[in-house]
Amino acid sequence: MASLAQQFTGLRCPPLSSSRLSKPFFSSKQTQKATVQPPIVSAAVAISNAQTKDRAKLKQLFEEAYERCRIDPTEGVSFTLETFHDALEKYDFNSELGTKVKGIVFSTDNNGALVDITAKSSAYLPVQEACIHKLKHVEEAGIVTGLKEEFVIIGENEADDSLILSLRNIQYELAWERCRQLQAEDVVIKGKVVGANKGGVVALLEGLRGFVPFSQISSKSTAEELLDKELPLKFVEVDEEQSRLVLSNRKAMADSQAQLGIGSVVIGTVQSLKPYGAFIDIGGINGLLHVSQISHDRVSDIATVLQPGDTLKVMILSHDRERGRVSLSTKKLEPTPGDMIRNPKLVFEKAEEMAQTFRQRIAQAEAMARADMLRFQPESGLTLSSDGILGPLTSDLPAEGLDLSDVPSAVES
Repeated sequence: MASLAQQFTGLRCPPLSSSRLSKPFFSSKQTQKATVQPPIVSAAVAISNAQTKDRAKLKQLFEEAYERCRIDPTEGVSFTLETFHDALEKYDFNSELGTKVKGIVFSTDNNGALVDITAKSSAYLPVQEACIHKLKHVEEAGIVTGLKEEFVIIGENEADDSLILSLRNIQYELAWERCRQLQAEDVVIKGKVVGANKGGVVALLEGLRGFVPFSQISSKSTAEELLDKELPLKFVEVDEEQSRLVLSNRKAMADSQAQLGIGSVVIGTVQSLKPYGAFIDIGGINGLLHVSQISHDRVSDIATVLQPGDTLKVMILSHDRERGRVSLSTKKLEPTPGDMIRNPKLVFEKAEEMAQTFRQRIAQAEAMARADMLRFQPESGLTLSSDGILGPLTSDLPAEGLDLSDVPSAVES
C-alpha cells in the first residue's frame, strides 16, 4: 500500500476552472433527446396496464363460463338431451339381415362399392352382389359415385362391423314377379339357350334360368344345335320358393302357328339357302320360300337376291300344321314384276299394301265361285251377300235373284 501511495504522490491534477463547471455535460441535441425519454417510459407503462386489464377481464369470462358449464351445461343451448335422443332414433334403422335400406354410393373400386346408409360405419356392396348378371366391375351395372339406390342387407363384416349389401337379391325378386305376371298374361317370350342336361335345355330369360324339357321342344334339334339360340317360350310353372322355372317351346309354337293366316304378311330372317329355295325363320317357325316364289322374273341364283341374315317380309301361302310346313312368297308382294331383284326395299315398304290387294283378288275369286254355284243350283235356298258370304234367301231380295254382272274380274286385264 505504501508503494502504491508513493506512486500516486507524483501525480498532479489541474484545478477545475469555473468555466468548465459552468458548461453542461451534454450538448443541445443530447439534451433534447434526454428530455423525450420520460414520455416513452410512461406510454409503456400505460400499455402494460391495459394488457393487464384485458387479461383480467378474459380470465373472468373464462371463470364465469366454466362455472356455468359446471352448474348448468345446457343453459342457453337449444339442442337438448331429448333432441339428441330424437335425432338418434330418427337415423337409427334395423340392421337385421333382409332389411332394405336406402344409401348413396360414395366410392368404388375393382371389388365393389362403399355405400353411405347413415349407419355408424359405411356399408359395402361386393361386385358379385351388384347385378343379377355376372360383372367384372360395378360400373358395368351403373354403380357410380353419387348413385342413390335401395339395397338389402345380406351380412356383416366382423373385422370392422360394416354391413354387406346386395342389389342382386332385389333384382331377383323383381324377376320372379315379372315371370309370374307374364305367366298370368300367357304371353310368348324369347329365351336364350345357355346349357343342357339329359332331360332338356336351360334357357336364360329375365335374368333367371328356366328349364325346357326335350318333350316341350317342337323341333327335333339336339341340345348342341340349340345352344346359344333363342327360342320362343311360354311359362308352364313359376315357383319362386322352390326356385323352379319350367318353360315350353311347344306351347309357344302352337300359338305362333295359329296366327299364321293364309295371305298374312310376316317378317322373317333368312336362315339358309338351298338350290330350290331359302328357309326363312318367322317367329321360331321355318318356312320355305321356293325359288319360283321369290320374284315374277326368273331367279337363276338365289344368292344374288338373298343372303343368310337378311330380313324381309313374306306372305303366307299355305300352312300344313300336321307336317309343320309353311310355304312363303315374296313374289305376291312385288308392286311390279322383278322388284324383288331390282328394288327389294320397295317390296318391303309396300308389302302390306300389296297383300291387301292380293286378298281382295282372292275374295273376288271366291265370290265368283259362289255366284256360279248359285246360278247352277238355285234350289239350294242360299244367296250371296254384298260381302261375298253365302246365306239363306231373304225377303228383301228380288225373286229373280242377284244381278252378278257387276262383279269385277279376279284377274287384271
